[in-house]
Amino acid sequence: MSVATNLQLDDALIAEAVRAGGHRTKKEAVMTALREYVQRTQQLRLIGEFGNVAIDPDYDYKAARKLRCSQ
Repeated sequence: MSVATNLQLDDALIAEAVRAGGHRTKKEAVMTALREYVQRTQQLRLIGEFGNVAIDPDYDYKAARKLRCSQ
């Protein structure tokens, strides 16, 4: 889905992004930047979860793998 937008963007920054990324168009540079921003934000959210996940000390990953491979 595409949404038409009208944004005031820094022309020099957009030109630098186009050159740096080897993009053919401003739109391509902006779309790439947005995708990378979303991906990075999701990664940071996951990193924030480290240490907060309960670990079962009795879990046997080898037995679970064996079950999964035998199916």
